[in-house]
Amino acid sequence: MMKRTKTALAAALLAGTAGLVAAQPAVAKDKKDQQAQAQQGPQLKLSADFRKVAAPAQQALNSGDLATAATGITATEAAAKTDDEKYIAAQLRLSLTAKQQQAAGQTNAAGDTTLAAPLDALISNPVTPKDQLGKYAYLRGTIAFEQKKYADALGYYQKAQAAGYQDPDMPLQIAKAKVESGDVPGGVAEIDTVIKKDEASGQKAPEDLYRYAVAKMYTTNDRAGTLNWVQRWLQAYPSAKNWRTAIFVFGFQGPTAAQLGKAQKIDLYRLMSVTNALADEGDYLQYAQYCLDLGLPDEAKTVLTKGKASGKVPASGTYTSLNGLAQKQIASEGSLASLATKAKASSSGDLASQTADAYLGQDKYAEAIELYKVGLQKGVKDSNLVNLHLGIAEALSGDKTSAAAQFDKVQPGPDKDVATLWKTWATTGTGPATTAAGAATPAAAPAG
Repeated sequence: MMKRTKTALAAALLAGTAGLVAAQPAVAKDKKDQQAQAQQGPQLKLSADFRKVAAPAQQALNSGDLATAATGITATEAAAKTDDEKYIAAQLRLSLTAKQQQAAGQTNAAGDTTLAAPLDALISNPVTPKDQLGKYAYLRGTIAFEQKKYADALGYYQKAQAAGYQDPDMPLQIAKAKVESGDVPGGVAEIDTVIKKDEASGQKAPEDLYRYAVAKMYTTNDRAGTLNWVQRWLQAYPSAKNWRTAIFVFGFQGPTAAQLGKAQKIDLYRLMSVTNALADEGDYLQYAQYCLDLGLPDEAKTVLTKGKASGKVPASGTYTSLNGLAQKQIASEGSLASLATKAKASSSGDLASQTADAYLGQDKYAEAIELYKVGLQKGVKDSNLVNLHLGIAEALSGDKTSAAAQFDKVQPGPDKDVATLWKTWATTGTGPATTAAGAATPAAAPAG
């Protein structure tokens, strides 16, 4: 998961410190004990005065007498003069704090600053073994992370890595610490590494990673990079809900929304239709209204019919008025075949592209494709939009390979964002290869 719960973090901390009592060197009470320890290998050099207070404190801690241990450990800290003695005192304090938290049933050890002081002491102590240093640095980073001190957390995590410490959650913690510290590209690059590692092992990375990367990239000015992550997210998790979110974020919200005209917005509604992402009455009615505004009554009528059939558009009110307008426009339209003939004879390609739009609205993709190509050959005012519409017609006709290549021809700008989303659908194969407005009855999609 992208973020561990506080309970899980607490469990990790307490589990990590619970073993410290057994790991720490036993403090010998007398010369006999010291001689026995010497036979086991190199020992820390501890003064007699320090041993006098540390040994009973450790014994009380090991036996579970936390009240006595607390008093003894305070005395031990006061008696510690050397790095060796301070190492023992800090370990005892860390173990005591962990045991106290366990006894109290605390669930947010990560937010308890009482753990920070002994961990800091152990991390800075030159005699702390390297294998323990990594664990301590990671635990300290987790505390800083929970306190939203992300730059501090990142430093501790990196120190843990340098010490060779391994934890399955650490790469994601580092990624988020980087992002929240202001290094969005660096943090997202870490997420990319995690996802690719999962993919290499035949596993599917959690969706939270994609969502987090998309959300954070969206806060930057890297439009192409953000859309790349949107593509990866939709390729991995192509649900109707995700398609709706992506289309709204990159088409109807943010800086792109103000740059898109009704033609491009219709293209986005078409994509919502084929991905079963039209969610409510507002979607259907706005889609139909834009179609009527641009002289696409057949598509408007199909949209309204589909909305009514889905149960999301009541057959009254706005539906009735829009459906009536659609019927009138259809009745007053001339023959598209005659317009197509004129378009092919025209020196300009604009009539051809306009007639192709009408054919696209009628789901007559072969005719639309032919006329879009005629328009591009003769020359049109907006080649980006025509290239986009040709790609859409090819995608809906089932020729997704040609469509993907066509979308690549759209130059950077608002049309490119729309083309990128359509290309994602064309290349992932998600959703039906059917009409834009008349796709099969959609699965339940989220509202709003």
